[in-house]
Amino acid sequence: MKARIFLILGALLASLFASAQNVWTLEQCIDTALMNNRNIKQKQISKKTNEIAYQQAKLDLLPNLNASASQGFSFGRSLMADNTYQNTNSSQTSYGFSSGITLFDGLRMKYNIDARMAELKVSEAELEKIKQDIIISVSTAYLQVLMNKELLLIANDQLKLSQTKIEQRKALVEAGKIAEGELFELLAQESKENMNKIKAEQTLKYSMLELAQILELQSFENMDVIVPENLMSTQMELINIQNVFENAITHRPEIKSAEFSLDKSMRDVKIAKSAYYPNLNFGVNVGGGYYNSVSVPLSTNLGFNLSVPIFNKFETKNQVKTAQLNVENNKLYVENAKMELRKNIQQAYHNALAAKARWEAALVSVQSGTEAYRFVNQKYEADKANVYELYQAKSNLAQVQSEVTQSKFEYAFRIKILEWLK
Repeated sequence: MKARIFLILGALLASLFASAQNVWTLEQCIDTALMNNRNIKQKQISKKTNEIAYQQAKLDLLPNLNASASQGFSFGRSLMADNTYQNTNSSQTSYGFSSGITLFDGLRMKYNIDARMAELKVSEAELEKIKQDIIISVSTAYLQVLMNKELLLIANDQLKLSQTKIEQRKALVEAGKIAEGELFELLAQESKENMNKIKAEQTLKYSMLELAQILELQSFENMDVIVPENLMSTQMELINIQNVFENAITHRPEIKSAEFSLDKSMRDVKIAKSAYYPNLNFGVNVGGGYYNSVSVPLSTNLGFNLSVPIFNKFETKNQVKTAQLNVENNKLYVENAKMELRKNIQQAYHNALAAKARWEAALVSVQSGTEAYRFVNQKYEADKANVYELYQAKSNLAQVQSEVTQSKFEYAFRIKILEWLK
């Protein structure tokens, strides 16, 4: 029973500790940013607006229906029901219903439906593009925090190593085996490494602030992040650049947005050309009323209305030309989007190659730097090396350790960029 109580208390304490630390995963950061980002909300509103426009374009195919009513009064001589005039007051009431439908408009409404659908797809692609941009921004800031956390660990390790040496040397100074001046050198080095630690802490806080700002959080106090399990799952493998481009050219939202914009402009040309054709409408009117409280028989009118364009000061012709120029402009926009995508993929690929080479070189340097420091440290312990030689080896090791950390996270980021671009 006691064991169960301790387990429950332990679980509660662990939960409270995690809550107090406010630990975030990469997935939680991405979800929060997507939920809070105002640009995404604006794009969502734009998408809903285009959805309404598309629905209205389809509803324009339906007939309309209107009702009307009027009431009038006359004073003095008035026409009576027997078709004679008398000097009397009179009143007139009328009411009616009318309906009309477009039978032919040069397929303008049909092309308008297609254009509004293309606009809707553009807004969907733009929304997806901004979401992916946010994901990349969050991931970049997240990896920056992880890298700065590891650099802080290196700075702490260097400081602790110096403090250990100081304690060892203090004992030797007190025993009169070494000069006190050597201890002063160690203390000076400790102060330097403590300053490096403080700088690393401030850099970490700043990167955490940047992450919190991207997430649009009010505060980042006690905020912490954890290393994703699959961060380095790709190891040293790079995706084939041609495969990335071939896949991206058919799936990337910026390409889809450009292509849908081109499609919309081509529909606009057809809409403009529809003005060359005649319009045919059909209408129905039903009406009745009262004259001095005497009912007027209902009347029903059916009719067709044909409108044939003959001359409108070349307005239609110029509208068609303008729409065609917009098509040509959007074709260039599609080509530019594809070229920009290819350039971004090539740059990301070569950045990944450079980061990979840098990481591999840094790993080799850490091995040699570790051995060099171990060798100099042994000489120092045996009083065969001075404190300057020791700290030179120690500083070189810290530098290559930092290089490994930075190149490792840069390589992970470059690999992720390639994965997002495909």
